[in-house]
Amino acid sequence: MTATLVAQGLAGGHGHRTLFDALDLTVAPGDVVGVVGANGAGKSTLLRILAGQHAPQAGTVQLAPADAFVGYLPQEHERLEGETVGDAIARRTGCAEATAVMDAAAAALGDPTLAPDGTDPADAYASALDRWLASGAADLDERLPVVLAELGLELDADALMTSLSGGQAARVGLAALLLSRFDIVLLDEPTNDLDLDGLERLEAFVQGLRGGVVLVSHDREFLSRCVTRVLELDLAQHSNRVYGGGYDAYLEERATVRRHAREAYDEFAEQKADLVARARRTREWSSQGVRNAMKKAPDNDKNRRRAMTESSEKQAQKVRQMESRIARLEEVEEPRKEWQLQLAIAAAPRSSTVVSTLDEVVVRQGSFTLGPVSLQVNAGERIGITGPNGAGKSTLLRALLGRAAPDAGRASMGASVQVGEIDQARSLLVGERALADAFEALVPAMATGEVRTLLAKFGLRADHVGRPVDELSPGERTRAALALLQARGVNLLVLDEPTNHLDLPAIEQLEQALEHYDGTLLLVTHDRRMLEAVRLDRHWRVVDGRVDER
Repeated sequence: MTATLVAQGLAGGHGHRTLFDALDLTVAPGDVVGVVGANGAGKSTLLRILAGQHAPQAGTVQLAPADAFVGYLPQEHERLEGETVGDAIARRTGCAEATAVMDAAAAALGDPTLAPDGTDPADAYASALDRWLASGAADLDERLPVVLAELGLELDADALMTSLSGGQAARVGLAALLLSRFDIVLLDEPTNDLDLDGLERLEAFVQGLRGGVVLVSHDREFLSRCVTRVLELDLAQHSNRVYGGGYDAYLEERATVRRHAREAYDEFAEQKADLVARARRTREWSSQGVRNAMKKAPDNDKNRRRAMTESSEKQAQKVRQMESRIARLEEVEEPRKEWQLQLAIAAAPRSSTVVSTLDEVVVRQGSFTLGPVSLQVNAGERIGITGPNGAGKSTLLRALLGRAAPDAGRASMGASVQVGEIDQARSLLVGERALADAFEALVPAMATGEVRTLLAKFGLRADHVGRPVDELSPGERTRAALALLQARGVNLLVLDEPTNHLDLPAIEQLEQALEHYDGTLLLVTHDRRMLEAVRLDRHWRVVDGRVDER
């Protein structure tokens, strides 16, 4: 079934804080709308409102037809205890809910006393059955193992989600998307933790959908390949705007719009300043003329005195005219300056020439084996590391850093190596301690005031630093981890999927900081544009526990 979603005059936020308002959006079949904006601009809030999970502060969301099947796949950060792969996919595809509703309707059909007041059990069952069939629940059990196999997941539907690795969990999320049969799809950060193969499958899925899609993503290449329009939530300007065309067209048009807005304000400000200055000068001349007429003109020269007074009055009239022109000027609001992350990576003294060495190293973790691997990392080298999920990239990093004891071979690190790291789990900053306290414990040389000032530069202000770290969003924890890199000197920088959960401006700032960083770099990422933007000397590809240099 084809469906259209229409949002009119939407406002949304948290509590009394409004993040966006007066938002109009139409999503028709075939539309792929990418929602972009800084962290905290309300992107996820908007998706939840469109999904009907949150009530808007103002405005309406309408579906045509009204019973269209809208699927919202949120960005999930934890796996539910006791939930199996099959249960997770049934929940995320909407099949579990549709089945529960149909079972309840079937029970009411057999026992009308179970039906809600004023409801015809037969009509309710017919409607629930239609919904159940539309969700794809009827053949989900048959389709599920096929899709899992296509994604390289050798898992049973009964496997517990809590037993999976991060990459496997990401693939299960992708499987849920591929198995879904929504009329309109709402996706929140679907690219997080996906490898290149997963990204290509996701792109093919989105491009092949007949229904409308609204998605939030910070993957620039994914946006460039998939979206047909861009909705920008501009937190700095308290505005929103829909841009036609794809993501690259949006970047060009946004730059043009911002330049024109600045030019219009500068022209207005210059014109107003000129009129104010002229009015001030004319007012001064008028006042001076009156004083001179009263002071210098002889008493018997009444005509000259009158003429000078009339001239001064004419000057005063000019002042009034200019003041009237100023009042009639169409006010142009000055574009607000956006908050910008200014990231620099603090350097430590140079390490030894050889930073890390693996000599025929083998690391075993359960059924997985990394190696044997023989590698050497030299001071100042910039190495990109890619490969499928589960291939052993994170295990390789742990071996290089001396955190995974080899089951065979020899591993060693050089002298004076100061490691700065952002791992996938952002594990340096976790727990129930307030962010400011947890951060200060990691940089004891910094005073409390300095810690708060530094965190504020990364957009983590008073309402963040007092909250427990575990209550922060993944994006906020990632920015805190970036702040640590600025607070502590490093000569070996290890980044494992650093762009996950970062907004686009922060990703661009990170790329600029890496350009100026002159220490050793180990970069694991599936962000295709980052791989192009960051200068690298070597490229390691990890597949099935083996490392090849390309």
